[in-house]
Amino acid sequence: MAAEGEHSSRHNNPETFRDAPVSFVRRNGRTTDSQERAWEELSPRFLLDIPHGPATASLAEGVTGDPEELYGRKAPLVVEVGSGQGHAILNAAEHNPDTNFLAVEVYTGGLARTMIRAERLDLDNLRLAEVNAPELLERYLPESSVDEVWVFFPDPWPKTKHHKRRLISPEFAAIVHRALKPGGILRTATDWQEYADHMREVLDAVPQFERAFEGEWADRFDGRILTAFEQKGLDKGRDIRDLTYRAV
Repeated sequence: MAAEGEHSSRHNNPETFRDAPVSFVRRNGRTTDSQERAWEELSPRFLLDIPHGPATASLAEGVTGDPEELYGRKAPLVVEVGSGQGHAILNAAEHNPDTNFLAVEVYTGGLARTMIRAERLDLDNLRLAEVNAPELLERYLPESSVDEVWVFFPDPWPKTKHHKRRLISPEFAAIVHRALKPGGILRTATDWQEYADHMREVLDAVPQFERAFEGEWADRFDGRILTAFEQKGLDKGRDIRDLTYRAV
């Protein structure tokens, strides 16, 4: 997820005030020489050319994209918010060639690793976006253009004073709903029980969504492979909580 990624050296703009949700938090980090080479060689193929605004990873005013033009075909579209190193979305793109996938991440290291693996798999149905995900869902993609939005293991911001930074909120739910087609799906997962409770409480209360599961929690999404990050949570004895909601 974005919160586990590396800080991109390409975002050098000074911070500006934000009053809308963001899908990331700044991290320090450097890219390796091989990742820099991958960026230069592979970004023309996989990375969407999205102009940035003045804030870190923001979207420039008036910039939009048409999925049919971006992928060169009309197909179902899945957007992963905070794709990290790309493990989940690469696996999904490999096994679902008739679906278009968009990985949204702001950390150069994670994007570069994703592009390296995408080239090895020769994926034509995967694109990457280096931009704040809520802005992409709210202003870049057309309304009702996305079939599924995935938010796997977002930063739980466990301290009470930081809860306002959590991505899953009524405001973010409204943004996701705008991007989803009627009946589109929002999938989330976390290994942080208190955050799972929070996400369920928020999404249950949003009138634009209804539960797409029975019981306390959704079944584990079989389209999400087990990653090293998820395994660390399991090793610590944490339960993995999935939630699935349908846009109404």
